[in-house]
Amino acid sequence: MTFPDPVYTLPPARLAKAIALSHWETFLYFGGTLWSVLALWFSLRLGPWLRDAAEWITSSEWLQGLMIAPAWVLILTVIGLPFGLLGHWVSLHYGLSVQPWVRGGASWLMDFLKSTGVSLLVGTVVLSGVYFLLRRSPRRWWLWFWIVTLPVEIAVVFLAPVVLDPIFDHFQPLQKADPALVQRLEQLAAHAGQHIPPSRMFVMNASARSTGIDAYVTGFGASKRIVVWDNTIKEVPPNQILFICGHEMGHYALHHILKGLLFTFGMLFFGYLLVHLLMNGVIAAFGRPMHIRGPDDWASVGVLLLIVTVLGFVAAPIGNAFSRWQEHQADVYGQEAIHGLVPDPQATAVHAFQRLGEVWLENPHPNGFVTFWTASHPPVEFRATFAAHYNPWAPGKKPRYFRNRRKGSE
Repeated sequence: MTFPDPVYTLPPARLAKAIALSHWETFLYFGGTLWSVLALWFSLRLGPWLRDAAEWITSSEWLQGLMIAPAWVLILTVIGLPFGLLGHWVSLHYGLSVQPWVRGGASWLMDFLKSTGVSLLVGTVVLSGVYFLLRRSPRRWWLWFWIVTLPVEIAVVFLAPVVLDPIFDHFQPLQKADPALVQRLEQLAAHAGQHIPPSRMFVMNASARSTGIDAYVTGFGASKRIVVWDNTIKEVPPNQILFICGHEMGHYALHHILKGLLFTFGMLFFGYLLVHLLMNGVIAAFGRPMHIRGPDDWASVGVLLLIVTVLGFVAAPIGNAFSRWQEHQADVYGQEAIHGLVPDPQATAVHAFQRLGEVWLENPHPNGFVTFWTASHPPVEFRATFAAHYNPWAPGKKPRYFRNRRKGSE
């Protein structure tokens, strides 16, 4: 099949919207980060005040922490609120979201309250743990915290689909929503050598919030599952859904969850070490005029959060480059996995990317620097162009992941 050049295009009106949306998204990302850094900087003076107030109420360090930690979580929530509101307005304005502001269980306000509750719980535990270790082991607290983080990260990945995700979204067995799709996904899983039974296939009620289409894999072991958005089932042809799910199965087949955990552990190791070094340096230089007694003083929480915010921004290109690499691998895997199950894998993949780009208003020509810094997935134009030219079963070519399978062997 011959494809146009460029492969991914949008009609003029939709292209204009996609470009405008990409400008908004760039502003939200970089502007939101700058706003957070500046707001945290001006909030540093609250640290000594909160510490003094907590010490006036109680002499117990634990009780002080139970007052100061949630206070800082709420400060972070307030700081993030303006850009959170603006981001939701942008999604509504460009038709990516249908989520109401305040009405209903799936409203923006309800999600905000739920996420704030989760943040209060998690943030209080994390900050209390950090300062407990800071006081017990001032030089190696970061290493002990990293060691504690490892099993916690694994537990979060395992529990997220069964504990965290249902807090925000509604799921039901895919078998009830679309038995025919389940049969095709079983065929795809067997074709790819994956064991994902119907009991691990779910549909998510994404249409309550979004007009987008998507599918994803999550969990591992007993919590392993594949989730398809209900919008995807309604709007995407079955062959294209097969490719999208083949891409998602690729994440399991290529051990991306395990590799992602190992990558995260490495990033956190060096990240925590840098936080430790920067905390000591900043407080040694500026602690006295800021009325901070030391790194383990509850008054230093604002400094800690500011350093973490800046380091998270600086490290974003590294994490996103790793993510784009994995997503490209999954694209290749998905296109190879549907070979023999659809008439033309190249056309199926290209049309799926075209549909994804149209629905999500993906800019066909995104800014290279913005992609480098912010994008967790390769640009749709790159993905569609690669799919159009990738035919590993052509004479003289070899599949990357299905090397024992040849054209016509199915």
